[in-house]
Amino acid sequence: MNQPVVNIGVVSNLFVRQMHFEKTGDCEIPHAHVFDHLTLLAKGRLKVTINNEETTFTAPQMIFIKADTVHEIKADSDNTVAYCIHALRDDTGDILSPDMVPKAEALHELLTSLVKDA
Repeated sequence: MNQPVVNIGVVSNLFVRQMHFEKTGDCEIPHAHVFDHLTLLAKGRLKVTINNEETTFTAPQMIFIKADTVHEIKADSDNTVAYCIHALRDDTGDILSPDMVPKAEALHELLTSLVKDA
């Protein structure tokens, strides 16, 4: 079992994390956020486990993940593609103003620090 291949994009203060699950069983490790967010399932099938309850979703589907909820996302088909979408936030969960997002040359460092919390 592998983790998905991840690509990250940011426009203004909108954070998009593309996850390409190449093989059935590839899994995003269990984690939680201090904010609600959407996972947009664009292609394939995902099993989402929250509080030991597993739900299978088939694309196209928007999946709502509630704040402070530990969730695991696992591919239920090869070549599954999903996107986590949320506003950029500070470590308390407050939305960053678009004016606070740094220029491109500093963006990589910001994203690296945010990804470990995303």
